[in-house]
Amino acid sequence: MMKGLLIKDFQLMKGQKNFFFLIFIIEIAMAAFSDDFSFILGFLPFVLSLFTLSTISYDEFDNGNAFLFTLPISRTCYTAEKYCLALLLGGGAWIFAVITAIVFSLSKKTADVSEILMVAVMILPSLLLIQAVMIPFHLKFGGEKGRIALIGALGVLSIIVAVIVKAAEMLGIDIINTINNLQMSSMGLMAAVILIAAVIVLLVSMKISSKIMSRKEF
Repeated sequence: MMKGLLIKDFQLMKGQKNFFFLIFIIEIAMAAFSDDFSFILGFLPFVLSLFTLSTISYDEFDNGNAFLFTLPISRTCYTAEKYCLALLLGGGAWIFAVITAIVFSLSKKTADVSEILMVAVMILPSLLLIQAVMIPFHLKFGGEKGRIALIGALGVLSIIVAVIVKAAEMLGIDIINTINNLQMSSMGLMAAVILIAAVIVLLVSMKISSKIMSRKEF
């Protein structure tokens, strides 16, 4: 049934194809005229991942979930499909962004391929963490309240990061300089550990979302 749910969501998103086209044009334009490839690598995956939330809103519109779950679809399957959709959209956009950044960087000779790949790998955990946070919030609180709750959660996360950075500065630890001085092998190991941690957080998030869906009444 997950295949059917994915087809349903992609059919829903076909109505927004002009917006998709515009986003890809913006991505290519930024790659052509900007040397900041880190923004290029992050913009498209994060924006397309947000379309997962729009499919949840479509399902909830006019009490649509009440009809949807009359079909032989379990709530666990529905939840897993939303995470699968987010990974497909975010992962596909990430691959496109990496290829775009490499092509334009090579043509303009602004960055090494290894540097682009390292930044791209570091962006992946952030993408997974954003997905891990936004989906359960949207399922729990719905569209409008979900966005407010998500903004609040991201705000709290930003404060925590700022406090950690400030505490490191007070202890005389320069986090940015330490990262810059790491060897490529050490950075690769650190990126792998962070990515594994992000995957674990995503799996925990899926479990939480499944419990949220099991308790919802339509």
